[in-house]
Amino acid sequence: MESRLTSILQDKGAKIYHTTKDATVYECAKRMKDLGVGALMVLHGEKLIGLISERDIIHKLVSEKREIHDIKVEEIMTQDPLTVLPTTTVAEAMRIVTDKRFRHLPVVEKGKLLGIISIGDLTRWAMLAQANEISSLTDYIHGGPDHSEDK
Repeated sequence: MESRLTSILQDKGAKIYHTTKDATVYECAKRMKDLGVGALMVLHGEKLIGLISERDIIHKLVSEKREIHDIKVEEIMTQDPLTVLPTTTVAEAMRIVTDKRFRHLPVVEKGKLLGIISIGDLTRWAMLAQANEISSLTDYIHGGPDHSEDK
């Protein structure tokens, strides 16, 4: 059975770091730095309306010569970002971030933002899944407790 994003959200918790469209890019950059995250969800009430990432900020600063304190989030955020369901498989989420070169995927169900999955979360999950499989195969090869022959 394939793992779903619900398992990653359960493991990491569903803490959602967010901002509003009226915040300044400076405020968001500082908040991201302080929290150690690469993106903030942009909410209007409880509704997801956008996403602002480090990449969005860098692109704006390089392309324009404006003061970071004067730029509002709504000017540079990714509006209506691609979202995934909690039932999306981890493999499908990995395909999306790889093909679209995304670093963050908001997880939404019935219009409610449940959490955010980062490329780091997916990589961590893949490493743990691989380690578990190697351990199971090693146990099997060596006749471990789960794979010993009945005598």
